[in-house]
Order: sequence, then structure tokens, then C-alpha cells
Amino acid sequence: MPYSSPHPDVEIPDVSLPEYVMAVFHDRRDEPALIDGPTGRTLTFGELAGGIHAFAAGLAQRGFGRGDVFAIYMPNVPEYAIAFFGVSRAGGVVTTLNPLYTADEAQHQLEDAGARFLLTVPTFLEKAQEAAAASGIEEVFVLGEAEGATPFSALMLQDRDVPDLDVDPADDLAALPYSSGTTGLPKGVMLTHRNLVANVCQCVPIEGIQTGETTVGILPFYHIYGMTVILSMALRQGATVVTMPKFEMEAFCGLVQKHRIKSAYLVPPIILGLAKQPVVDNFDLSSLDFITSGAAPLPVSVAETCAERLGCVVKQGYGMTETSPVTHLVPRDAPETPIDSVGRVVPNTEFRVVDVGGQTDVEPGDKGELWVRGPQVMKGYLNNRAATDDTIDADGWLHTGDVAVVDEDEYVYIVDRVKELIKYKGYQVAPAELEEILQSHDDIADAAVIPSPDEEAGEVPKAFVVRKQHARDLTPDAIMEFVASQVAPYKKVRRVEFVDEIPKTASGKILRRDLVKQEREQTSP
Repeated sequence: MPYSSPHPDVEIPDVSLPEYVMAVFHDRRDEPALIDGPTGRTLTFGELAGGIHAFAAGLAQRGFGRGDVFAIYMPNVPEYAIAFFGVSRAGGVVTTLNPLYTADEAQHQLEDAGARFLLTVPTFLEKAQEAAAASGIEEVFVLGEAEGATPFSALMLQDRDVPDLDVDPADDLAALPYSSGTTGLPKGVMLTHRNLVANVCQCVPIEGIQTGETTVGILPFYHIYGMTVILSMALRQGATVVTMPKFEMEAFCGLVQKHRIKSAYLVPPIILGLAKQPVVDNFDLSSLDFITSGAAPLPVSVAETCAERLGCVVKQGYGMTETSPVTHLVPRDAPETPIDSVGRVVPNTEFRVVDVGGQTDVEPGDKGELWVRGPQVMKGYLNNRAATDDTIDADGWLHTGDVAVVDEDEYVYIVDRVKELIKYKGYQVAPAELEEILQSHDDIADAAVIPSPDEEAGEVPKAFVVRKQHARDLTPDAIMEFVASQVAPYKKVRRVEFVDEIPKTASGKILRRDLVKQEREQTSP
């Protein structure tokens, strides 16, 4: 039986994304909308609105309009918002590229998305030009000036009117981010204006971000988490966003102290650093009241240590690119929510927990695959009907691929990925559970667990461990004993390898597939 939201349904206006987000800009036209963290350069809401219209006018002059695709290949800077909403205001579709992409990876996305134009920064220009040349991009734009690219300013036509926006919010795409691609190449996720507007409407009453509040824009704007929660929700609510082009703990803490940042939307690796890194003690972070974690599981020990150290609320949410992204979220004012829960389902949304590989709902407390249904669910994967049909069934349920548990109070807990379960002698072992235990160890800075091939057991859990600087004497046996004392025998870590870092995506997800590939290559005859 499906679970529905305990929160009242919200009204979702039938408008485009830029219309919805920019509705509050005029009333706050003289207030700061975006502050560039490294330089302090500020865009007011009035300047942001003017920039969006000027950018849309520049695109229209080049014949760019409804359904055309524009690629953004930049780190987090204030101009990202101008470009993102400017494309949307012109009727186009934004495809956002990971700044860490190689030229080949960028080329794949540009070709798959059918992008016409590309915007980048000087430091990425060489890769951008290589990818653009190979994928048929018509024109490359760059912030500032650089040889071989058109200046961003050339698109900013301040004195031109923008054509009327003619889109169908329920059908026309606003954004085309690419999924993390745990299997095969990343897939274009078709998100309509209504998808994104709906998700902001669903989050606002639960998250409670306030007008005039200052938050930090460290989550990559190319990623759906940063795109919806910060670029769209925070600006729609009239909050000020302090952007960071890359994460450095000392710089982050300095910005929180300088700008009296109240809320931070983060990923587990950053929260782990806030919990454990000594440099944090050098700053006054007392303004920070709320940390919301998403994009990857947050270990309880890390959440508790961070909350205690900073004296703030640390809570979680859940979502995926294919759901725009938020489906579950812990409210700011819900201290009774278990810290390891991603909360209850957001308004206008249903979910089920179904036996893995089957169709039957499991009982509360049992593990199953999380299925969701709501207005934030994507239109589908671009040019990939088979993948779409594999993900969204005939009744509209999106099969997340995540293993979840729901308790009697309808709080949801994400315990692992369906495809990442370790099969030890027929038993299913969740890597995330073991990673949480490992990360609670005082001498361990980070850890990841994968299935390692074993002739007798089929697979055994293997841990990749990053030791803290002072803990070079920590041994594999000591680590295995530490885990064994806290889990059932079949869950024990049976192999340990020390590494300098754990490979992760920019959003904080462990790249287990990279570790698995490496492990397969080492163990193959």
C-alpha cells in the first residue's frame, strides 16, 4: 500500500521556472542575491533580474528559442544564475556539465543533448573548445575574455526586449542534467518547468528557508541538488547565496564567519570534515543553525559529532536527479526526527517500499526498493526509451534503485543501493552500513566498502580506508576487529586496503564502481 505525505498538498502554479523564481526579485531589488565568495562581488536581485533578461535577449538575437539547448560548463559563480535562468527565459533548455569532466566526457554530453551553445570560464576553455569542436557546438562563450571564444558580455543586450515566453510548463524542458551513470554512460534527465517548480513548491513549507537568510552555494550548480535547492528555491525565497567555485574547508569556514551564514546544504564528505578537521576550531561558526545533507548516506556518528561540535541542527533529505530531486526531507523544526532518517515524504508525493526484484510491498521495518510517484518525477531519459521504461513503470512509479526501510511513523531510512549489495554466502550485506561503522573510528578519516571476489563466499566485504595523519600504526587486523565487534558474523569486513583518498563524485557519492573495477583488475587471473 502506498504511503502518502503527512504534509498538506501544495498548489503548483502553471508557470515557467523563471516566472516562478523571479516573482520576488522586484520586491528585493536592492538586496544581495548572490555574493561571489572569493571576491565579495555582489549581484542584487535587481541586477540579477536585469542580467537574466539581457542574457535572454542576447540569445533571442542569435535565433535561440524554444527547445534549443544551451550548455553551461562552469564552477559556481554568480553568472551561473544569469545564464541558467536566462536560457530558460528565452524558452531554451539548460544542460549542465560537471566541471571535472574531461573533454571526451563533455563531448559525449554535448552531442547527446544536442547543445547549440556552450558557456565556460577561461580555466576550462581548452577542454571546452576541444569538446565543442568535436560535437558541433555553434559558438563558445566565456566569462571575461579569452582567445577563441565570445565574451559573456556580448550576450548581455541590456536595451533589447525579450520575446514573450511561449512554453508549456508541463511538457517543455527547462533543464537537462545528466544522471551519475552508475552503469554505462550518463543519461540525460528530462526535467520540465513543472517538475522543477513543483519541487520548489514541495520543499519550501518543509525547509522553511527565510527571506533575507544567507546560505552558501557550495553544492555544484550543475548538480540537481544545487540547481533546485539553491539556484531555484533559495533565490525564489529571497535568500542571499554566497557562492564558492570550489570547496576548501578553511575558505568555507571563513565565509560562514564573514557573512553570518545561517544554513548550509552540504554532502557527507564536507560534514565529515566539519566534524573532524582541526581547522574548524579557528572560526566562529555560531551563525550556522541548519545543515541539510543529501546526495549520499550520512553516517549517524558523523552527523552527531558535527551537530555537537557546531551546535546546530544536522538533518537529511533524499532525492535523485530523476525526481528534480527531493522526495523526502526532514523539516527544520522537527528535532524528534531520527538523525539517520531522510524524513517523511514531501507534499503531493507517494512512495512504496517493495521487495527487491518483486512487486510486493514489504512490512514496516523490512528492507525493500524505494518507489516514488509525484509531479517532480522526470519526463524521462533523453533519447532512451528503454532506460525510461526500466525506471518508470506503467503506473507512474519511479523505481529508485535505493534500498530503504520505513518505520511505523513513516520515517524513511536509505540503507543502500540495490546493485551495490554484497552477496556473502547468500547473505546480503549493505556497504553503507559498514562504511558508517568505519567512519566512526577515531583514527579513520574516510572509508568505502565494496564486494571483493572470493572463491568460497562468492563475495566478501573489502574496506578501502584513509587513515588520519597521526594513525599510521593502524593495522588491517585492528580495523577488522573493530567492525567485527559491531556486526553479525556474515557482515564482517574481511579485507582492508589503505588508500590516500576515496574516489567520489562532486556531489559526494562514493564511486564504488571505480573501486570495484580496480579490484576486479587486481584479482583477475
